[in-house]
Amino acid sequence: MDEHDIQVLIDGTVGYFHGLVDRTTEIGAPYLMARDQPVISDYTGIISIDGARHGLIYFTAPSAMLRHVLLANGEVQASTELMADIVGEVANTISGNARKHFGSEFQISVPTVHRGAGAAQALYLAERSFLIPISWRQYQAALVVSLQD
Repeated sequence: MDEHDIQVLIDGTVGYFHGLVDRTTEIGAPYLMARDQPVISDYTGIISIDGARHGLIYFTAPSAMLRHVLLANGEVQASTELMADIVGEVANTISGNARKHFGSEFQISVPTVHRGAGAAQALYLAERSFLIPISWRQYQAALVVSLQD
């Protein structure tokens, strides 16, 4: 992945949050993360990638953030099922937007959603994985891009 590829994913993330939540979402500078120390929060939506590139993209966020995202969008309750749905939706939307850019050889799976540290068992990270920090209000989430050609 090069800077341009990462920027496509950043733009998709910004677009999702600005369209769904509000314009207070901030995207931090991407950085390489340690392969043996995946960043996992309360809920994680994982998209497997196949085709010209192999690997995964995942979005992980704390419960409190997801509850507030749901409430900000008119949901009257924030159940565990709805929080799992929204984390999967974020991952799916961002990777779906990336597929539009990268073309039909960028094949994406349906999202799998995991709660808690159990998500780490579902992750196989490439040698070079990028973490893109996401801040919304006082909450911190992350988009992780782990692809190899």
